[in-house]
Amino acid sequence: MSAILCLNAGSSSVKFSLYRYSPDATLLLTGSVSGLTADQQYLTYTSYKSSSEVLESIKNQAIDCPDHDSAFKVFMEHLNSKVGDKRLLSFDDIYIACHRIVHGGGNPRPLLITEEVYHELDILSDLAPLHNQRALDIVHSCISRLKGTKNVAFFDSSFHMTIPRHIYTYPIDLDVQKRHQIRKYGFHGLSYTFITRETADYLGVDDEDLNIIALHLGSGASACAILGGKSINTSMGLTPLEGLPGATRSGSIDPSLIFHYRSDSSRMSTASSKDVHLTIAEDILNKRSGWQSITGTTDFGLITKRAVEDNDELAKLAFDMFVDRVSMYVGQYWVALQGKAVALVFAGGIGEKGKELRTAVIDKVACLGFTIDEELNTTASTTTSDVVFDLSKKDAKVKTLVVQTDEQLQMAKEVIATRL
Repeated sequence: MSAILCLNAGSSSVKFSLYRYSPDATLLLTGSVSGLTADQQYLTYTSYKSSSEVLESIKNQAIDCPDHDSAFKVFMEHLNSKVGDKRLLSFDDIYIACHRIVHGGGNPRPLLITEEVYHELDILSDLAPLHNQRALDIVHSCISRLKGTKNVAFFDSSFHMTIPRHIYTYPIDLDVQKRHQIRKYGFHGLSYTFITRETADYLGVDDEDLNIIALHLGSGASACAILGGKSINTSMGLTPLEGLPGATRSGSIDPSLIFHYRSDSSRMSTASSKDVHLTIAEDILNKRSGWQSITGTTDFGLITKRAVEDNDELAKLAFDMFVDRVSMYVGQYWVALQGKAVALVFAGGIGEKGKELRTAVIDKVACLGFTIDEELNTTASTTTSDVVFDLSKKDAKVKTLVVQTDEQLQMAKEVIATRL
C-alpha cells in the first residue's frame, strides 16, 4: 500500500498529513508540532482506523522539540512506533513527500526536488524568510530519513501566475525588474486552489465559471480576486510582506517609513538566522511588526476577546485596523471583478474561527450586497464539520461562505490527479 506524506512548514510549526495513494486520498493520520519559536513545543496527532473512526488521538502533548528538523524526527518516531497497526504504514510505503513551499519564483507547477531545484529554492529564501528556509529544512530531513521517497515541491505562488502584466508589474525601472525577477508573485496559492474547487463544487458550477473574492486570514493573511477560477489579483506581492498586516508582518506601509523608524535599517540583522540574510529593516517589518507590535500578542483570538469583551484600547485598535484593511481589499476586488462576484469566502485560522471578525467585515462591505446570518455565523465557528458553510441571509444577493481550507489535502489531490 503506497502513501502520500504532505508537509506544511510554517515559521513556528510543522503540519503533516498522511494519505493513502487512492482516488479519494483517504486520510490515515494528521498532526502538527507547534511552538517551535516558543519555550514549549506541543504535539497534536490523530490517526484513523476508518474515515469515521479514530485510532489514536493526542492533543497538545508537551514535547522537547527546538527546531523544524526535530519536529520531523518526532513525527517519524511516532509513526514508526505505530507500524503494524492495521491502518498505518512502514516508512518504505511512503511513495511521495509533498512540501508546501511559499515562494517558487515563476514556477507554474510542482517540481520534483533535485539538487539543482533545491539550490534554486534556497536562493528564493530571502523573499519568504519566515517560511521557505523552514520548508527546505524539512525537505533535507525527508531526503536524509526517507531514502526511497520522491520529494515534490508545491508552490504557493503558482496559482497567481495568471495575474495580468499590468497588475504584477511594479512602477519601477523595467530593466531592474527583469534582471532581478521582481514582480507581484502572490501566495497562499494552495489554499486558494482548494477554496476555488470546493466553492465551485458547493455552488454547482465549473471552476472556470466561478467568480469570488477569497480571504485567507491567519497569522499571515491575504486576499485574492478570482475570475473564471483564476487569480487576477492578490494582496501579497514580491514577498508575503505586501498587503494585509499579519501577526508579526507590517503589511503594506509607506516605503519611506522604515527610514524614519531607525537610522541603521540598511545594516544586516544579527537577529536573523544564519541561513537567511535579512537587513534590520526586513527583520523589523517581517518579525517585529503586525498586531503583535501593537498588542504584545500574536494570538488574534485573544486580541478579539480583549477588544470585544474587555474593551481594551490597543486590542480594539489592532482589531479595527485589520477589519479596515480586509474590507479595503474586498471593495477593490469587487471592482476588479466588475461586480460579478458570487461569493465572499473566509478561510484560514482567523477566517474560519473568527465570528466577530466576519461580522465586522460584512458590516463594512454590506453596501455591496453581502449579508451574514448571526446564528449561522456562530454555528460556523463552533459546531460545523462541513468543508463549505453558508452564512448568508436567505435574501442575500451574493453568498458569504466559510471554507475550511486544507493545503495538505490539496497537495495529495494534485499528486493523484497528475499521477506524479
